[in-house]
Amino acid sequence: MSADLDALGGIIAPDRPGESLRAIRAAVAGRIVFTTSFGLEDQVVTYLIASQGLDIELVTLDTGRLFPETYDVWAATEARYGVRIAAICPEAATLEVLVRRQGINGFRESVEARKACCHVRKVAPLARALTGASIWVTGLRADQSAARGGVEMLTEDRTYGLLKFSPLAGWSRDNVAAFTTAHDVPVNALHARGFPSIGCAPCTRAVKPGEAERAGRWWWEQEGEGIASQKECGLHVGADGRLGRLHPVEARP
Repeated sequence: MSADLDALGGIIAPDRPGESLRAIRAAVAGRIVFTTSFGLEDQVVTYLIASQGLDIELVTLDTGRLFPETYDVWAATEARYGVRIAAICPEAATLEVLVRRQGINGFRESVEARKACCHVRKVAPLARALTGASIWVTGLRADQSAARGGVEMLTEDRTYGLLKFSPLAGWSRDNVAAFTTAHDVPVNALHARGFPSIGCAPCTRAVKPGEAERAGRWWWEQEGEGIASQKECGLHVGADGRLGRLHPVEARP
């Protein structure tokens, strides 16, 4: 790893995500990349980066199947902060082969077909986005789902050969929502319509009362026994197919 895991673990704090981002940017030489899907958490992280003028690249994975409301909040975010958020798109030739093989909505036929679609539209583009980076910043929270319960602020990600920093790992949904209100952060209009977690339009529905935050993602699939990654696209899943965190670092109090 190009960045020192233990050293950085000593300069981050769960209750000071903005300060932690600033400290990591000052301590690390090289590219730091934040990947946003414009969800509530990602909008908070974008605010913390843009409001401090931090030299952290803002990137999104444009799958080509996002909701119109997602593109709207993308534009609103760029306008609010005077930034450009780079779009990383699927490779055209690979996508054409996928659609020819599966059909346009063939991902609904099996979990394997859906994950193949996620790989072409999201996982492979992410690998390109992170090439040469030292730190990958994400908006992950530990309480987003049972599978994400092990999320730590700072971990070693061996899949991409860098460190992953999730400044809001310990925040609750209420913490995040309150922050967006207090700081007038642009948010996706779908949140107010029952979409706490928003991905591609064909793969996301509003949740029902009492359902988990990510229940609306790939809702037609049944959770496989012992498969924590079932409701994941693969961006945050390790080589073993699970959402396990590698070498977590304890943040200072």
